[in-house]
Amino acid sequence: MCIRDRNRALITGASAGLGSEFARQLAAQGKSLILVARRVEPMERLAADLRDRHDVEVDVLTADMSVPGAPAELHAQTRKRGFDIDFLINNAGSEGPDLIRTRDWSRQDAYLRLMMTSVAGMCHEFVPGMLERGYGRVLNVASVAGRMTVGGDYSYGPTKAYLIALSKALASSYKSEGVHVMALCPGFTHTDFHASDKLTNMKTSTPQFIWYDANVVVREGLEALEKGKDEYTSGRLYRFLVPILRQRWSRGLLTAFGVKL
Repeated sequence: MCIRDRNRALITGASAGLGSEFARQLAAQGKSLILVARRVEPMERLAADLRDRHDVEVDVLTADMSVPGAPAELHAQTRKRGFDIDFLINNAGSEGPDLIRTRDWSRQDAYLRLMMTSVAGMCHEFVPGMLERGYGRVLNVASVAGRMTVGGDYSYGPTKAYLIALSKALASSYKSEGVHVMALCPGFTHTDFHASDKLTNMKTSTPQFIWYDANVVVREGLEALEKGKDEYTSGRLYRFLVPILRQRWSRGLLTAFGVKL
């Protein structure tokens, strides 16, 4: 028998960054959690902390979302445990290989599965159950990079553009049936996603006022999802700048502020 529980959320990429912040804020709301990532140790530490702080149920599942069939396997595991998932956070992601200069296509293929195919797969597996129950929330973590065309970014930004389009299409189809789907588009955010040398250099070379705290990004995203928005850009600065920066004439503003894209 399935547990009918609107308070159970599944979060991919939950071992760090925005994923762990989603876990903290949802646990504070009293939601039971299923944390999903490749690294089990950080998730176990986070799970123990959340159980102690908020007295919520937290399960940990390991999965590599770049592997074919990962969404179906996760769905099977949740069904085996008797869980209905009515709150889904698709957050797993990473910096990608250079589409042109990285000649090993298997790396490109795995990256595209991680960033796009796995998200579509998670929606394919979990949204039907939400529709049957007449309630569901899906938040796909995209990026402001998906809203702009930037020279040299032919991996990360385009995959995020797909998530925005997918989210808006699903939202327009199923909002009336009680299922909210939204793409969250953060700008530069203080997380350990920027731990690589390339991204650390980006962080130190850009002005601090364009960086937002993860707790703000997540809080705004959850509020927008509940309001039924299909796309949300976190941070007033980015909500003001992104429409302007999508215009070709505005690219000089980035250089003026010391931002190199």
